[in-house]
Amino acid sequence: MSPTRITLRRAGTVAALTTAGLLTAAGAAFAHVSVHPESYAKGATDGVLTFRVLNEEDTAGTTKVQVFLPTDHPVLGVLVSPQDGWTAKVTTTKLKTPLKTDDGTITDAVSEITWTGGKIAPGQYEDFNVAFGQLPDDADQLTFKTLQTYSDGKVVRWIEQAEQGGDEPENPAPVLKLTARGTEEGSAATTSPASSKSSGSSEPSASDTRDSTARGLGIAGLVVGVLGLAAAAFAIVRGRSAGARSQ
Repeated sequence: MSPTRITLRRAGTVAALTTAGLLTAAGAAFAHVSVHPESYAKGATDGVLTFRVLNEEDTAGTTKVQVFLPTDHPVLGVLVSPQDGWTAKVTTTKLKTPLKTDDGTITDAVSEITWTGGKIAPGQYEDFNVAFGQLPDDADQLTFKTLQTYSDGKVVRWIEQAEQGGDEPENPAPVLKLTARGTEEGSAATTSPASSKSSGSSEPSASDTRDSTARGLGIAGLVVGVLGLAAAAFAIVRGRSAGARSQ
């Protein structure tokens, strides 16, 4: 095999592997349960949390979703939005330390919400909306461990927490960041809670769409860049080959 063909083959292989790696990384970034918005101000009141559940299986549907709410920093006034085809069961737990509020002392809080009866088909997702009365003001983030059960009996445990400065774990738990009151991010989250529709075929909210579009354009740009490099390599090698033949 000539040096020219070897060089071209290597250039094509590098481009293909790089492109495949980018696309794989893009898919992995979306392949987990997430909570939206990603942040709220500490002590925020009267908002909505949306838990987005994706079906990652090819032949099984998601038939059960369990979201566990923290009780060391409880979320108060939890209400579940009706979901077509799904039945929600809300479990409360007695708090180790009662909370004193303007409305009295709180001794119980929601610790788990389980949705059953519906189905998320392969290649689809579902949004589960949960309204709250007040978020804690003594924590920097809330972790919502989640179990996702499929129709074939498989259970995916989204319960892992990333270490500070470390890589994202394989099965990360949804995390809601709590920002200082008065910050731009926290204030925006407080005044504009998530309001996406809850349906396997529903469209994401505007902010989610912008984020997804930005990620998609970024990935597309990288792919085009890689292909451009491969084309440039091809042109250089071809020019050298033509020069060699003319001598």
